[in-house]
Amino acid sequence: MSAFSCSEDGARSRRSTLWETLLCLLAGAALGAFAGNAAAQTWPAKPIRLVVPFPPGGFSDVMGRTLSQEMGKTFGQSVVVENRHGAGGSIVAKSPGDAYALVMGTIGTHAINVSLFQKLPFDPVKDFTPIAFVVDADGVLVVHPAVPANNTREPIALAKAKPGSLSYASGCAGATGHLAGELFKSITGENLVHVPYKGNSPALVDLIAGQVQVSFATLQTALPYIKAGKLRPLAVLGKHRSPALPDVPTLAESAPPGFEVRNWTGLLGPAGMTEQVVAKLNAEVNRIIRLPEMQSKMYAEGLSFTQMTPQEFGAFMKSETDKWRQVVKSAGVQVD
Repeated sequence: MSAFSCSEDGARSRRSTLWETLLCLLAGAALGAFAGNAAAQTWPAKPIRLVVPFPPGGFSDVMGRTLSQEMGKTFGQSVVVENRHGAGGSIVAKSPGDAYALVMGTIGTHAINVSLFQKLPFDPVKDFTPIAFVVDADGVLVVHPAVPANNTREPIALAKAKPGSLSYASGCAGATGHLAGELFKSITGENLVHVPYKGNSPALVDLIAGQVQVSFATLQTALPYIKAGKLRPLAVLGKHRSPALPDVPTLAESAPPGFEVRNWTGLLGPAGMTEQVVAKLNAEVNRIIRLPEMQSKMYAEGLSFTQMTPQEFGAFMKSETDKWRQVVKSAGVQVD
């Protein structure tokens, strides 16, 4: 056999081996895709747990229950809401790959707390799979009617003229309302005194009574008092005006730029969920939120929606975590 023919046989053998390897890889990929699609088609095969890490009644709980009812109709399996205050994130984080354990994550649980607490029982990024953005709860800067201010420039001027004369209430130290105030102070240079309460309700009670003068409140909570004339809205805290208060400007319109607070909630699962099941859940959440009756209810209550893919939601969560890490650090806020 010539050297040429021997080399040709070797090349032919190497090509054969290469094709066999390539076919194996393609077959494996096809099998994996088939298995993933098959899993998505058969999922869910049993009831789903949807953990809400808060007591009943808040907007995350309300939205979680709405999603559970609609998903149950679509999937033909019950979606059981569990209110696990404080421990909800841990429960889901300890269920890697389990597509039957979901959680309503929020700006607090999955963006702020990682900087606020020295130690968390879970990693809000590594231990979870982002599934779908659900809603923003519009925020609003409100003052007691006795405060001589009809726009955001006036309380800024008042606070600078009389340092310490204005205090703002929040539901607790480290809450979104507290950090919104810290962000406002850092951008405007305004000297507001923070007064933490044990919950949003007592904070609003004292604001209405005039014990404190300002609050960065959730619009859903403050709206009845605004309509009754017990609180005066100066600005909404998001990027866009709220349909519930169309004549009230955004804070960015009337104050130095750079202020935006999105008090959001979204649907997450444990790390390791299959892409097919995540995509199925994302499409279902987007369908539910876009129902006309849902949109009407949300607008009336100061809730808004931005559709995101799972990847976009994950990137959004990261940007929120980075943003609030800076606010917590500059304000020196720490909760044990």
